[in-house]
Amino acid sequence: MQKARSLRRSMVSVLIAFACAAPHWAEAQSDPSVASATNADWAEVKEIMDRRCVVCHSCYDAPCQLKLTSPAGLLRGASKQAVYHSQRLEDAPLTRLGVDAQSLPQWRALGFHSVTQNVETDPSLLERYLDLGRQNPMPVNAPVPAALNLTTDRPLACPTHDEFDAYRDGNPLAGMPYATAPLEDHAHQTLVAWARSGAPLPSAPPNVPDDIQAQITEWEAFLNGKNLRPQLMSRYIYEHLFLARLHFQGDDPRRFFQLVRSTTPPGEKIGIIATRRPFDAPGVNPFYYRLQQIDETIAHKEHLVYEIGPDRMARFQTLFLDPDWSLATAPPYGDAEGGNPFSTFASMPARSRYQFLLDDALFFVRSFIRGPVCHGQTAVDVIEDRFWVSFLDPDADLSIIDPAFLQDGAVHLELPVSGVDGGALGDLQGFSHANQVRYLEFRDARYRDSAAHTEGFDYDAIWDGDGTNPNALITVFRHFDNAAAMTGFHGDIPETAWVIDYPIFERIYYDLVAGFDVFGRVEHQLSTRLYMDELRMESEDTFLSFMPKAARQQIHKKWYQGTLAEIHTYWHHRHVDASFPTGIGFETSTPKQEFLLTLLARGNGLWSVTDPINRCADADCSQSQIQLALRALANQRGDWVRYLPDLSVLVVEDSGGAADVFSLAHDKAHTNVAFLFDEAARRDPETDVLTILPGLAGSYPNFFFKVRQDELTAFVQDLKAVGSQSDFMEVVATHGVRRTSPEFWPLSDRIHEIFIQRNPVHAGILDLNRYKDPKSADDPT
Repeated sequence: MQKARSLRRSMVSVLIAFACAAPHWAEAQSDPSVASATNADWAEVKEIMDRRCVVCHSCYDAPCQLKLTSPAGLLRGASKQAVYHSQRLEDAPLTRLGVDAQSLPQWRALGFHSVTQNVETDPSLLERYLDLGRQNPMPVNAPVPAALNLTTDRPLACPTHDEFDAYRDGNPLAGMPYATAPLEDHAHQTLVAWARSGAPLPSAPPNVPDDIQAQITEWEAFLNGKNLRPQLMSRYIYEHLFLARLHFQGDDPRRFFQLVRSTTPPGEKIGIIATRRPFDAPGVNPFYYRLQQIDETIAHKEHLVYEIGPDRMARFQTLFLDPDWSLATAPPYGDAEGGNPFSTFASMPARSRYQFLLDDALFFVRSFIRGPVCHGQTAVDVIEDRFWVSFLDPDADLSIIDPAFLQDGAVHLELPVSGVDGGALGDLQGFSHANQVRYLEFRDARYRDSAAHTEGFDYDAIWDGDGTNPNALITVFRHFDNAAAMTGFHGDIPETAWVIDYPIFERIYYDLVAGFDVFGRVEHQLSTRLYMDELRMESEDTFLSFMPKAARQQIHKKWYQGTLAEIHTYWHHRHVDASFPTGIGFETSTPKQEFLLTLLARGNGLWSVTDPINRCADADCSQSQIQLALRALANQRGDWVRYLPDLSVLVVEDSGGAADVFSLAHDKAHTNVAFLFDEAARRDPETDVLTILPGLAGSYPNFFFKVRQDELTAFVQDLKAVGSQSDFMEVVATHGVRRTSPEFWPLSDRIHEIFIQRNPVHAGILDLNRYKDPKSADDPT
């Protein structure tokens, strides 16, 4: 038991091995096998680290907080303190790279230790992990040994330099790279040579071209206006774009910037203002909004691209500054204000704020499920595995067309973060749903007194993108503890659908993004999740208001099956409103399907009406031979579906070596998603289906399949014949690529290259922390 526990701990340090850098300490050793690579070029070293290290060491879920996406992360090193700790009773110290410490002594004071520094004659942790992996490689194309734990919540040891010898002796399989095929000889030699030569790093970020610098100057002037109105506009923009990767129109597709608050004005070196949340007081006056170049490898899971340029600035001018509104005094900062953006920004036109969100609805929906959280089961288990999202048109939304709606209702719209305090568990207000109940009562009363209650909502009440914006329809996929989103409706008709209005949209953003603290204590984590539960139900209820009155209860009951789910909705004072009329004259007995397909038909080319693989009648959509073959798997029920991981990548090669890439999303069915724990008890695997998407969907692939096009029919047949774990293992052996396969790294590289070629602005390194290791049913591991 003790050895097993020790081996489990090994995993963390192992990944520390992924680290690959040090400043100016080590001197080159005399090993002839690496002597020729002593002066390895940083660009080559970075390429290797990106493909072999960053795939597991990025974001807050990097083992031992060893974030290797930038030179700053390499220098900072590793920590024994875990960011994700669902049971802590006090907020954790903030350790955001580039924000909460600005020097090595400061990081060492926060408990980080070097992974690249040689100590006297001993090589660095990096080199020792590399050597350990070389001495004890994984068995080729076989299951990972039982001693190695691959779960994301595994305990991590994170040994320091002085602790490594004892750790290595107890964990001989903990070498780098962790639990995968070994590094290629050249990659290994290059990294070792670089480490021995002092692990030199670039001293300055790349230069910014003059034309982009000129735009930065214009933007910083625009965002640092002297009057109250532009200052409030800039605050609103900052609180919504602080996570964005800003990309200038027409610029290098791999160059991005970040909007930050600085103690220094434009033209001077940026002095980052570190606050726990974007709506916290900056602490200095004056402060300045600045655009800082991002100098790190792009990891897809936190890559939220927002396009800026002259057109965007003109749009902000039209939305926020051209309308006639006034502001006597600037609103205060702090948790209470950040917990209620409706009161903080009450002076700004609600239509402008809602349109700002709608303009880039996909960006904001993605921000709910991506970004620095990176470990989101507690948040995303509140949603179904696939659902469709549309938005209430501004002209149908009372919060937009009735100025008194938000003035009177804002008191009921406070978010959980508004009640935080310094106590171990706070005042527990975040667990109460009383405020939400009062808001729903208020909302229902206002709509009953409006014209909408006489006529009901028709199709015009759903935003159509104004005929030009594909963000009007969005599909969300959940992959257990992470999620993905894309424009358009993908897959077959989903079980659930949402209609989001402005109050819902803004609250989800402030609950899951602006107000969420990954370093927060258990009270904060749970109250955030429970409030999101409320917002999901409110979105579903708004959708139901479009359905025929007689169908609403039946649809809702299917979403919340089981006695406990019924009690849950009753406790939350949820009821299906049968009094609100629908303005739609439905013509079929399947109103949900009719409604959603009609929304698709309104796109005027903004999105595909059909789905060639998952939802297609032969007469009304065209398909390639590959898509036609994959249709036999898509949206099909069968015992075989349950054996597939949450998200797989299928690479299909033609006879000339060119490749098509598809994502296989396992849509797991649930009797309900009303509870935080024991998800397995609410699973309904008999109704699971597979949705197949061209390209890459999601940031965390769980497995790779690779087949030639002439093998595709056999792959489909083999997969559909699976009736046991042993059967699935045969599919893995024939068509799959294990972590320990010699093809693992080359295929990972190829998938990344295809991603970059086809979507250079939005592509990023995929995270392999959740890559599965299939085992037979009788394997004790």
